[in-house]
Amino acid sequence: MIRMGKYRAGLSERLGYVAKRIVRRDARPVIWLHAVSVGEVLAIQGLVAGIRAALPSYRIVVSTTTHTGQKVARGRFGDGDVFYFPIDLSICILPYLRALKPKLVILAETEFWPNFLRSAKKSGARVAVVNARISDRSLPRYRRFRGLLSHALEFIDVFLAQSEEDARRLLAIGAPPERVLVSGNLKFDVKPPEEVPIVSRLRGILAREQATPVIVAGSTVEGEEELVVDAFRFLVLERHPQAVLVLAPRHKERFEDVAFRLEQSGVRHSRRSQMSANTVLAGSVLLLDSLGELASVYALADVAFVGGSLVPRGGHNILEPAHWGVATIVGPHTENFRDIIGIFRQSKAVCVATKEEFGPALLSLVSNDEERRTLGERAREVVRQQAGVTQRTIAEMRARLGGAK
Repeated sequence: MIRMGKYRAGLSERLGYVAKRIVRRDARPVIWLHAVSVGEVLAIQGLVAGIRAALPSYRIVVSTTTHTGQKVARGRFGDGDVFYFPIDLSICILPYLRALKPKLVILAETEFWPNFLRSAKKSGARVAVVNARISDRSLPRYRRFRGLLSHALEFIDVFLAQSEEDARRLLAIGAPPERVLVSGNLKFDVKPPEEVPIVSRLRGILAREQATPVIVAGSTVEGEEELVVDAFRFLVLERHPQAVLVLAPRHKERFEDVAFRLEQSGVRHSRRSQMSANTVLAGSVLLLDSLGELASVYALADVAFVGGSLVPRGGHNILEPAHWGVATIVGPHTENFRDIIGIFRQSKAVCVATKEEFGPALLSLVSNDEERRTLGERAREVVRQQAGVTQRTIAEMRARLGGAK
């Protein structure tokens, strides 16, 4: 906090100050869900709605660690039920446990804070970890401290793992075997977003200009934009002069840098933030220098590339284009979504390409209607088949509450 300023937002709440908006007059017992950041917040959105519907006699509150996660959570669940997760010190944790008196604490993915787990359990709450996963990067560290960690894991009543592999990893770091279950990944139940205004605007321009095919490269990171733009310019435009590339960098801090690189590349381009009635998209790149629009913009794509995967960054979520039935390419570095990618690969519902293979793979998909359509339909079917994790999770949470209603 001091050196980087990363977690200064909400500092008083992190230090144990329980805001008045949280301590409202509500006689219902509390279920406390914790989601670290935006990805976890989006993953539990359906779970929160499902618990509220299935257990109306309970109040649901949500905590986050990051500022962006807090912002998204307040927008979806309301200011009065969302707060920053306290630092893992008893002096910061206990005020929340005393004020909220939760009957059930639900942690999303892997948040093993020893003091919090001990204090929550001591307060009388049941503790559950849902959508549990152990990443390739975290596993060696957890194993190194298995002796200490296994003691903390004793305070957790049930672990609902995303996959069999995650269940095995939980056992390897000391989770009690009888408490580890496999429920699936909540992200498969995340519904596609509502259409944002820019989508209808872009759809109108694309139709007017007969601009096709549309390629959406989302969540790209440094080292990927040049590869994508070069493949678009030298391979796609040669055969499809009306094609459009929508380029969406992962981090807003890089918007200006990517715009500068586009300027130097010589390819015709425009920026979402500077669009006007005269903007021409056909045969050009559109830099999506905005936040919160990419998931909807995928609906316009004929082919999608999901970034963070051509370079070793672990990849990003391919479910957003898959929901729309879009043929999707990823690179080989998808460790952060190991199980999801594995399911798609098993069903031949995603194209995996190295840096050298990316350009030819992109050209093949934009040039072959049948191949593109089949890949997209398989992706949509995978999402449909994997749905239902939320209801299984709710059933387990109800069981922890003794069959409450």
